[in-house]
Amino acid sequence: MKIEASPGIDAHLWRRFMLIALPFWRSDQRWRAAGLLALLILLLLGQTAFNVLFNHETGEFTSALAARDSSRFWASIRRYTLILLAAVPIYALYYFVRDSLGLRWRRWLTDSFLCRYFSQRAYYRLDASSGIDNPDQRIAEDINSFTQQSLYFSMILIGSAMQLIAFSHVLWSISRGLVYFLLVYALLSSWIAAAAFGQRLIGLNFAQLQREADFRFNLVRLREHAEAIAFYDGEVREMSALQRVFAALQRNYQQVLRWQFKLNLFQYAHSFLTAVLPIAFIAGEVLAGELEVGRAIQAAGAFAAVLGALTVIVDHFEGLSRFSAGVGRLHVFSLTLQRYAAPAPEGAAEAMPQISLEPALQLVLDKLTVLTPNREHLLIQTLSLSVEPGQGLLIVGASGAGKSSLLRAIAGLWTSGSGTVLRPAGPDMLFLPQQPYLPLGSLRDQLIYPQAARAISDEELLLWLERVNLPLLAGRFGGLNAELDWSRVLSVGEQQRLAFARALLAKPRYLLLDESTSALDPANEARLYMQLAGLSITPVSVSHHQALLKHHSQVLVLPGDGSWTLHKAADYRWE
Repeated sequence: MKIEASPGIDAHLWRRFMLIALPFWRSDQRWRAAGLLALLILLLLGQTAFNVLFNHETGEFTSALAARDSSRFWASIRRYTLILLAAVPIYALYYFVRDSLGLRWRRWLTDSFLCRYFSQRAYYRLDASSGIDNPDQRIAEDINSFTQQSLYFSMILIGSAMQLIAFSHVLWSISRGLVYFLLVYALLSSWIAAAAFGQRLIGLNFAQLQREADFRFNLVRLREHAEAIAFYDGEVREMSALQRVFAALQRNYQQVLRWQFKLNLFQYAHSFLTAVLPIAFIAGEVLAGELEVGRAIQAAGAFAAVLGALTVIVDHFEGLSRFSAGVGRLHVFSLTLQRYAAPAPEGAAEAMPQISLEPALQLVLDKLTVLTPNREHLLIQTLSLSVEPGQGLLIVGASGAGKSSLLRAIAGLWTSGSGTVLRPAGPDMLFLPQQPYLPLGSLRDQLIYPQAARAISDEELLLWLERVNLPLLAGRFGGLNAELDWSRVLSVGEQQRLAFARALLAKPRYLLLDESTSALDPANEARLYMQLAGLSITPVSVSHHQALLKHHSQVLVLPGDGSWTLHKAADYRWE
């Protein structure tokens, strides 16, 4: 698997972030989003103001206690209580608004990625050579993390700026020397954190995201192929493979933990020093009676606030490293989708010939040459034929000769090669694979897929189930609205007949069948093909079943060396 270069916290991270983030803030959602963002900043400003007030009153009642001034103490407590009552709704509303904006942003960004994922069948064309591992994880988790963490860190930076302005004035009024000391200390600690832990920790978190996604993918794959693994008694092999994947995850995470331990040592030392340094710096003035104890407490609070604003990277370095890794993965995914989802530029066809698709009323192949996707192997060379309505075509040949590849070229999934495919567009041409695709949903959904809004009566749907010899299927599972994992509860033969019922309901002009009846007995297979003839659906079939000859007018033989021969079905002798 190709490993992408890990990002860092630098100007490149900012550019990657802006490329992903800006489209949302320029979209039709921008005014609502801007309103929520303005409200969020206003609430953050309110939090900062309340923090200043809390810090002032804390120093005030501490000084009152030290002076044993009862009236001053209780007056301060009353003010503190009133401030608290006003502050609590502001703090609670802040998190509600922030997460609501994050959810809106995630919805828009997910839709944007999904549109590109499905455009030009990018989801189909993405493979190992693209360098993109686990696109599902990037859409489901990385986008969520990106939106939530973007708002989280953005608000931290804005809040830090507000704290810096608000508390610098407080600190300057108490001790100017403490301000100068703080600046030097903040710059030094930030430089140490970036230099000592920066690129290493970010790279490890980047790799950890990949390994976590790989482990999850292997677990999903185990569930999808559970029956086959059980038939093979493959539990030991599969468990060993999962343990190897998890071992790689564990080794990387152990390195993450070691570096996080070093970072935590630095962060806690930094944190504890923050608590004592301002007090130690002004202790002489307090002990000499030149400064009230409460003012020292205020100075400590202001010092911590300003230092937190100046050393925000140090305090959140671990989270920023994970965020940087996620932004990098999402950025690479976005660029890859942009490349795969974009139509081929003009002039590309001259540089690298491709199979062209053109609309027509019937299926015609004109000087069609089919290559493997990476153009490594010639499958079929200069094939020319026409399949007139009602005159089916049977494609035969040895395994690996290019039969299924030809169907992919006709369907438009493979474009490597040259020549022209003239074919009916859209729903007038349908494809049935050997292993049917049964989406999540009800039995009704299986029959009308992919036209979910199509209105067909229960009586008609039950009639089509009967015509493919599945008369008891609906009653067996609780009716047409029953929702099950159909690929698990139905046998392969039942799945193939259900997919055939879907095709009969769609009534395409041409039906491409890639061994779509391989699990059926001859009687059921003949019954299905007779249904095609009755609906004037022309089959283009890949099969090893000699009995299908009588349902086709032509036979295309593919030896596997690029050559081909075309025969009349009545004259063809099965070898």
